[in-house]
Amino acid sequence: MPEPKISTQQIAEKKSSYRKWIDAEGVPLIEGFFLDDIAAAPLSPWDRVGGNAVRVCLEGTGETNDAYICEIPPGKSLKPQKHMFEELVYIVSGRGATTMWQDNGPKRTFEWQEGSLFSPPLNTNYQHFNGSGTQPARYLAVTSAPIMINLIHNIDFVFNCAYVFKDRFNSEDDYFSKEGTWYAGRVWETNFVPDAKNLNLIEWKERGAGGSQVRFQIAENTMCGHVSQFPVGTYKKAHYHGPGAHVIILSGQGYSLMWPKGQPIQRFDWKPGSMVVPPADWFHQHFNSGPNPARYLALRWGSKKYYGIMGEGGGQTDVDVKLGGHQIEYEDEDPMVRRIFEEACAKSGAKSQMEKYYKK
Repeated sequence: MPEPKISTQQIAEKKSSYRKWIDAEGVPLIEGFFLDDIAAAPLSPWDRVGGNAVRVCLEGTGETNDAYICEIPPGKSLKPQKHMFEELVYIVSGRGATTMWQDNGPKRTFEWQEGSLFSPPLNTNYQHFNGSGTQPARYLAVTSAPIMINLIHNIDFVFNCAYVFKDRFNSEDDYFSKEGTWYAGRVWETNFVPDAKNLNLIEWKERGAGGSQVRFQIAENTMCGHVSQFPVGTYKKAHYHGPGAHVIILSGQGYSLMWPKGQPIQRFDWKPGSMVVPPADWFHQHFNSGPNPARYLALRWGSKKYYGIMGEGGGQTDVDVKLGGHQIEYEDEDPMVRRIFEEACAKSGAKSQMEKYYKK
């Protein structure tokens, strides 16, 4: 056997396969902890999709998932797409339709509007169409592209694999129109949410302050989502979980606090269209300091059906840290949290409703 040689040469450039792909695509990348307004994010031409877009990989994803914002011009369509990563699509503005099909299979088309949520099943062909001849349609998609590209590191395979996942989509004619199934724990298994902004929600006492929620299982994905709402003058209990929860503000005015355990708190003020992604194992807390109910959509890992990268979603996030969970109860929070909230409510003219939720 030859003797091993000592070398000072690095084996490869210290950049992930995902980052190299972004560079090769020539599409801009937004980073950081927070995006102020999805609707106002500047876009640039992206040849792969045939429209203007920007990729978003915030710090809290841990490069396990990411997002992109894309716009369909009036009266136009994007290019057909197919890829070996999951994608959850939320319609920010506009109306239109999407056609999906397997290679040599029948095409299925459904319509969408502002507030709709759906997912092209894994490695299925799809194409988006703008239904307006005068207004652009903009959407935000959360994808598992980073982890898939980094694991496989072969772009040709990711975008040109011929395998058909019939267990995810077998060209069913009612795939996007059937009602789906409701399960315990506020879980709705569905392939299409017509309007996440106005969906009726179910009470979630464990998170506190009169909040409500519905969780989504979509398209047999390991990524999933939920919609949460909390009343005027209230805030949720602090908690932590794994990476990649893209919190998209649908309505309301307020802010989120985020902090690593034992570290200073960071504040991010939001409005409809803002997005924040809490990093893995950082405590975070959402506050409604405005005059209207606050609602957000979280697109994330943590499926209740498939293990994914972080196990079952929500298993410990609403359990007291004193009992081994991931949630800080109101009576145990830093007094500064309550003081900041009272000041924010006073500034906006909203009245705090929290007194009735604190333990005496």
